[in-house]
Amino acid sequence: MVENPGRNRVDGGWWPRSHDLAVELADLVDHFPVRFGRVGRVSASRPDWAGAPRCVPVADGYVKVGWLPQADNHIVRLKTAERAVLYLLVVPPDFTDDQGTEALLAASTNGNKHSAADILDLVTEHPDVDPADRWTDRGATWWGPHPVAPSFRPGR
Repeated sequence: MVENPGRNRVDGGWWPRSHDLAVELADLVDHFPVRFGRVGRVSASRPDWAGAPRCVPVADGYVKVGWLPQADNHIVRLKTAERAVLYLLVVPPDFTDDQGTEALLAASTNGNKHSAADILDLVTEHPDVDPADRWTDRGATWWGPHPVAPSFRPGR
């Protein structure tokens, strides 16, 4: 469980493929790691999404949706049945593969203290940087034997 996450850091990342919150959130919740518990409430930043649903149907019911303050762009806050609160960076759907991969890696790096805006700014300012050379997890590159970036990784 993540305890007391800081305001200027994220617990992981999520890269939705569209700005349709109902579709993307249903997919996230339905595939959310079981070890963190069932997601019961989500707060999102309104500017990141085309619509504003109050609840989203998911595989085992509905998830209530609320909104974060305007200053929290590119963040989604998940509350689980086990009372865990997780903050995820929302990678814009139009990011390139390299930008999205680097943003997810930065968001999931243990001890990350960067805000979502700082991570996305850095990724867009330095598009030619190899993510393996920039962000590490306990001194090793993130992919280990797997070449696919994680969409969510607990920071603790």
